[in-house]
Amino acid sequence: MRKSILILFLVCTGYQLSAQSCDEMMQFVKSKSYGTTYTSYDSEAISKVTFYDVRIDYQTYYFAIVCFKREYSYSCNEYIYQVGSSTKMYYSMNYLDSAGKAFWKYIQPYNESLDCAPNF
Repeated sequence: MRKSILILFLVCTGYQLSAQSCDEMMQFVKSKSYGTTYTSYDSEAISKVTFYDVRIDYQTYYFAIVCFKREYSYSCNEYIYQVGSSTKMYYSMNYLDSAGKAFWKYIQPYNESLDCAPNF
């Protein structure tokens, strides 16, 4: 079951984020870092994956925001994953062969790290 509130203690430039929703977490990550996006034109499910490195108090946190295609639409649903430091490298080396396989192998194992990912 998806939690509605995330408990995170991140200190950033003088203020503390103590509880956030998944949408608030995505906005925070997007606001603190430039992302690297990998677009999947041929994938049936994944539109794009954007990786972010966020540095807070001398520690780096790694995130992937995955945009899953909506059926009969040009838009997509975004979900955030907190991933490992090498996830971006492995995903980028494999997504052109199959974005779906790369997602399942390198990103989906982190689906419970923030409890913001869909349950497949």
